[in-house]
Amino acid sequence: MHVAKKYLLLTAGIVWAAAGFNIVRIGWLSTSYMSIATAAAAVITFLIFYHMIFKKLIHKHTERILANTEDRMHILRFFDAKSYIIMICMMSFGIALRASHLWPDVCIKSFYTGLGCALLAAGIGFIRQYVKTSTFRLHAN
Repeated sequence: MHVAKKYLLLTAGIVWAAAGFNIVRIGWLSTSYMSIATAAAAVITFLIFYHMIFKKLIHKHTERILANTEDRMHILRFFDAKSYIIMICMMSFGIALRASHLWPDVCIKSFYTGLGCALLAAGIGFIRQYVKTSTFRLHAN
């Protein structure tokens, strides 16, 4: 399925926001325990992942998509191959981490909550890029 390339930004935003919401949900529900240290660890995780990784990816993929000479692109091209590989590795690592029970639930809670919020923020960032590149016109009839 091919779509106008600006819709790849919207697609990326929806995918990242949905993934972020799901990761936050997994983290939040992993344990009922909550402390200032747990919240602080989640905030630190968010800041590290969003500012050091996801913020750069928003700009990288926005530039790549908008620079493409094709007017319409396959809907799955909101990522390049490298990003899909990274996503698969992150998902596999997360599943293995939870299944191994190497980390206590409170660590899962803080890490997943922070990471999920960073993914959600990245989704919002992609949606903002979509809005910035879209022209909305009101037609008076």
